Amino acid sequence: MARGHQKIQSQAKASEKQAKLKKQQGHSANDQKKAAQKALVYVCAVCKSQMPDPKTYKQHFENKHPKNDMPEELKEV
Repeated sequence: MARGHQKIQSQAKASEKQAKLKKQQGHSANDQKKAAQKALVYVCAVCKSQMPDPKTYKQHFENKHPKNDMPEELKEV
């Protein structure tokens, strides 16, 4: 069992280790996937692919679905 100065050092080391673990948990792969999913707002009406902004959606529609009619929300972009 640690006493005195050694006990204080052990507690400090343990608290640093806990702080590092807590910081790493904020950047887990699952959290990153959730954040990325929130950014994908627009969904293609034809293939259900998700895009982050209308400009990308319009480019996708022009390249992947040229024979289909463009949705109304993309004609203005």
